[in-house]
Amino acid sequence: MSRRGILTVVSGFSGAGKGTVMKELVKKPDYKLSISATTRLPREGEIDGREYFFLTREKFESMIETGQFIEHAEYVGNYYGTPKQYVEEQLEAGYNVILEIEIQGALHVKEVFPDALLLFIVPPSAKTLKERLINRGTEDEAAVQKRMNRAVEESQFMEKYDYLVVNDKLNECVEAVHHIILSQRDKVKYNTGFICEMQRQLKAVQEGDL
Repeated sequence: MSRRGILTVVSGFSGAGKGTVMKELVKKPDYKLSISATTRLPREGEIDGREYFFLTREKFESMIETGQFIEHAEYVGNYYGTPKQYVEEQLEAGYNVILEIEIQGALHVKEVFPDALLLFIVPPSAKTLKERLINRGTEDEAAVQKRMNRAVEESQFMEKYDYLVVNDKLNECVEAVHHIILSQRDKVKYNTGFICEMQRQLKAVQEGDL
């Protein structure tokens, strides 16, 4: 009796390290990163169904109209979205599916999948966040300040998440996220299929059919 996987949505400030945490987490068994769909052209080395599902604009818009995306957005002239079917298939197969998306998308996912687990990755302090952004060495002072301003706005939504996980030491953060997801799998609401099957088997044994 296989258990349905847990859909986990991960958000966090730019510089909090959520991408790195996710890459480490999916090295564990039973985890899948959700694959997004996009209308942009594949870059060199990218394979359809691995990095993205590459779709025509017509196909993407048709899927929007028929409600086949959990969430979607248009960015710099191209659509990006999370296909509902792929996520459902992986969950039914027992995989814990990870979505790494921004806050508004995360809250929308919660509307579509009320049982989704929302995690917010935070640094140990605001000072640490700024230091991490500076140490990237990829942006000037103005860009860093813009990201810090954005973090101030995003912090107003932290209370809407189920868990906050502090990313101070990477390994500890990964294990904390892993533990939270595993603990969710034991909740009754995530095990209705298991419960129904157990009830069926018990009744079959009682009646001498098993």
